[in-house]
This record gives sequence, C-alpha cells and structure tokens, in this order.
Amino acid sequence: MISGNSPKKVCNQSFNRLLGETSGAFADLGTFLPLVLGLIALNQFSAQGIFLGFGLFAILSALFYRRPIPVQPMKVIAALVIAQGLSPGMLQASAMLMGIILLILAFSGAITWLAKQLSQAVSVGIQLAIGLQLMWMGAKMMSEFWLLGFGAFGLLFISKFLPLRYLAMPLVIAAGMIWQASTQTGLISNNLDIQAMTTPFQLTWPTAVEWTSAALFLVLPQLALTLTNAVIAISAMAQEKFPEDAAKLTPKNFAITSGLANLLLAPFGASAMCHGAGGLTVQYHFGARTYLAPLIFGSSCLIIALCWGSNIAWLLSLIPMAILGSLLTIAGLQLAWSKRLIDGRPFCILVILSTAITCLAINAAAGLAVGIILEQARRKTMLAMR
Repeated sequence: MISGNSPKKVCNQSFNRLLGETSGAFADLGTFLPLVLGLIALNQFSAQGIFLGFGLFAILSALFYRRPIPVQPMKVIAALVIAQGLSPGMLQASAMLMGIILLILAFSGAITWLAKQLSQAVSVGIQLAIGLQLMWMGAKMMSEFWLLGFGAFGLLFISKFLPLRYLAMPLVIAAGMIWQASTQTGLISNNLDIQAMTTPFQLTWPTAVEWTSAALFLVLPQLALTLTNAVIAISAMAQEKFPEDAAKLTPKNFAITSGLANLLLAPFGASAMCHGAGGLTVQYHFGARTYLAPLIFGSSCLIIALCWGSNIAWLLSLIPMAILGSLLTIAGLQLAWSKRLIDGRPFCILVILSTAITCLAINAAAGLAVGIILEQARRKTMLAMR
C-alpha cells in the first residue's frame, strides 16, 4: 500500500511548486517589459544598468521578505520619460529623489500613520482604480492585434480553472515568440530599434536643471501612486495573503526597501523602481508563494545585464505587444476584483466606489484623501451613536 506521502507524490508536489514559482516569477512581464524596452530602445538608456538594478532589487527583496514581493518600474515616471524623450539624468534624479522621500516618510512614522487611516474599503477602492487602469492599458496593447491578444487573454483566464494553470503563462509567451519569429510581422520588433538597444553602460550624474525638472515633472505625479499602490496597498494585500509574515510586510518596510533601492542603484543606471500590488496579485495568481519567484526573476535580470547584446535584445523584442497586453489585463483584472464589491455593506461600497472614481477622475492622492475623509466621517458617526 502506497502512503499519502510517497516519494512520487512528494516529487510531484515539489515539481508543481517549482513550476508555480517559475511561472509567477515572470507573470508581471506585461507591466515590466513594455516600459523597460521603451526606455532602452526608444530613449537609448543602458540596458545593463536597468537590468542590473532590477536584478539586485529583486534578489534583495526575495532574501528580506522571503515572499513573492515583486519589483517593477515606477509607471508614471517611466511613461513620462518615454513619451517626452527625457534624459537618463532626469530618470536618475527622479529615482533618487523618490528614494529620499520614501526613506524620510518611513523613518518619520508618516507612512505608518497614513496606513492606519487606510481602511480595507479605501484599499479596495484604490486597487479597483489601479486595476481598471491596468486593464485599459492592456486592452490598448492588445488592440495592436486583437485576435492574438484576446486569444492569449482567454487562455490565461480559462487556465485559472485548470489543474496545470501554472503552465499557461510561459506557454502563451513562448507561442507568441515563435509566431513572431516565423512571421516577422509582430508589433514590437517593428517599433523597436535593435541597434538602439545596445547602448553601452556608462556612469552619469544628473545636472542641476535635471534635478529641478525631475522634482516638478516626474516625482510629484509619481509620489501619490507609489504611496498608495507600492507601499500601502501592497502591504494590505501581502498581509492578507501571508498573515503569518504580517510583522515584516508593513508599509514602513516597503517604503524602506524601495527607498534604499532607488537611492543606491539609480547612480549606476537603474530605473526608478518600486514594489506593486498588481505585480503581487498576478504573481500569486500564477503560483508564486515564496522567495523563489523574485529570486528567479532577479537572477534572470542579472544574467541579461551581464550578457546583454544584440542577440538578447532581438530575443526580447520577439514577445508580441498583444501578448504583453493580455498579461497586463490579467494583472489588472485580478487587482480590481474583490469580494467586498459584492458582499460589502452599503457604506463600504460607497467608500470603495467614491475612492475609485476619484482616483480615475483626478489621481491616486485625491482618491486616498476622499476615502480617508469618508472613513473618518463613518467613525465619528458610529461614536456619536454609542
């Protein structure tokens, strides 16, 4: 009679866990690759510096948190740098300024105070808004080739209900790359200059003008999103998924690790980086549960940084934009959905929707303020009724 813990069963469980960690490690590519490849190919930033930064940040996060805490580009900063063709110095200055601000907020206690004002309803509202924004970005990327994008999205969505769901994401990416290579009509390779992606690594330092411009045009728009999504919301989500590690998964720690990473790695060419609730959601969805996922991702980034050349640039450019869009849409859908949207109390639903609508209509800082004001009003009302 074969026991329930037979070597074969243990081996299968270990393989499935490793497969889940590996799949989860690369599940956030829909957010990561479009911004990173844009900085490298369109703005001619050094790929070595950018991948080195992400690699070190991911590995150190893995060793510290021991959970699948993701690292990703600061989306507002990266998008503005790409869209406006800003200099590497502007990106460096914005990353270091964000690092300084996060460290000040963490060690002053301001982050901890702000997190205490953030109820679950406010957090869900912020996540709903960010999730909808990611879904919109993903849909635009999928529109480059609707059939491929929505086909990939459908497979990824259906895979959630299948036993081998961890295989879906790597198989979809591999299939997209094979299709791209065979047809050479894919949509990233036509938009990216492979030669521009081989800019040599060099140390630079921002000028006085770049410091000032970065503070005004990059840091201020990014700060609200970082505080809500990459510090407070991810802390609430991580503590919910891993309650046994709640003491370590605090807003203060997330602010400290992001702050140190930006302050110390930006001088070496790293992009502005942070953690992210959306990244945690999609990595967890595809099977990441331990430090192995960020360790695998970080090690891959370091290998790419050390071996970067035209061949690797060409290989990454084979991933179709529509495939990346499908991954981004899945991440947004997972982040936006919450049971509280259905079973929450009426006032809870009001707070969620008010917070989300304000985030979408104005920005994340305004949405956070509206949510906190409504929650404070609820608490005062409840105290008055006692």
